[in-house]
Amino acid sequence: MPEFPFLCLLVSGGNSQIIVVKSYDNMEVIGQTIDDAAGEAFDKCAKVMGLPYPGGPHIDRLAKDGNPKAFTFNKPQIPDYNYSFSGLKTSFLYLLRDKEKENPDFVAQNLNDLCASIQATVVEILMAKLRKAAKELQIKQVAVAGGVSANSALREALVADGAKYGWKVFIPPFSFTTDNAAMIAITGYFKYMNKDFCSLGEVPFARVSNNF
Repeated sequence: MPEFPFLCLLVSGGNSQIIVVKSYDNMEVIGQTIDDAAGEAFDKCAKVMGLPYPGGPHIDRLAKDGNPKAFTFNKPQIPDYNYSFSGLKTSFLYLLRDKEKENPDFVAQNLNDLCASIQATVVEILMAKLRKAAKELQIKQVAVAGGVSANSALREALVADGAKYGWKVFIPPFSFTTDNAAMIAITGYFKYMNKDFCSLGEVPFARVSNNF
């Protein structure tokens, strides 16, 4: 169990956030995507390569036999701790468009390298902001959550950076990276322990503010 405060990188098809977790019921989102999420970028790039949905696991599998430096894509210059993946997605689409004009079989002939390159770029974008936050906030307890936390390259990068920067890294078992049931259950548990209840008449909402 990480000690408070710790940083959590939350990455999924719908979220890319860096959160300072100060206690079980006191968290601050200090960075988040301004457009696509990391998982969404994986899925959209996978789709144009003809891979099934969800694309992230297929990219991860194929990337193991590819060269992560085979192709270079744009990395966004977004201020603070925020993320953007729309430019990366566009860069990927343009590369495929231009290469397929020269060679209609480009994707099939370079599938592993394309997967490895797009995966390496997404992971580097995620890790660069996480490193920045950990350094500037002087927090060395780092966790990851969400569906994209199952990505093998992201896990390896977290372990590597943990060793390099002296972080204590917490990576969930694969069984806890598939949906939100466990996160909802543990949140309910701590709210119950704190006697934080609400009536059945409260109106539900889908989004919260940066401080919750």
